[in-house]
Amino acid sequence: MSRVQKGLVAGFAATAVVSVIEAVNMMVGHWAVAFPQLLAVILQNPDNLVLGWAAHIVAGMGLGAAFGVLCPRLPTDTPESKGILFAVGAFILMGLIVAPIGGAGMFFMRAGFGTLAWMIASHAIFGIVLGNVYGRLVQRDKHHHPIGAAPAH
Repeated sequence: MSRVQKGLVAGFAATAVVSVIEAVNMMVGHWAVAFPQLLAVILQNPDNLVLGWAAHIVAGMGLGAAFGVLCPRLPTDTPESKGILFAVGAFILMGLIVAPIGGAGMFFMRAGFGTLAWMIASHAIFGIVLGNVYGRLVQRDKHHHPIGAAPAH
């Protein structure tokens, strides 16, 4: 499995975990603007949460693929810390670009501090899961393909 493929799998897994807490936020507490809601607004279809959820999954998998490419170059030691570092970078870009486009203001400040805190926490969770799953996939490949051995395709 290539690094991009591992990243796609890890991105999907991380998005699934974050989606569970986003769903709880939307159904039980709604203490912050959920990312799928923000994406639906950005896509100019604020009442279509299915579109927001689909965009959320696509974004998570895209981030996973990017992580697969960048992971070996990130300056930390563990896959989880690499995932957190990557997710912090994604959060900064989202706060500077995506949130203002969605009308939430720079770093979600129009949506309130709760949304900012929620986005930081959800990105940290995303990063930990992303790095952990990616690291496990890398280790699995190392165990199945000894150094110098060609993978069986």
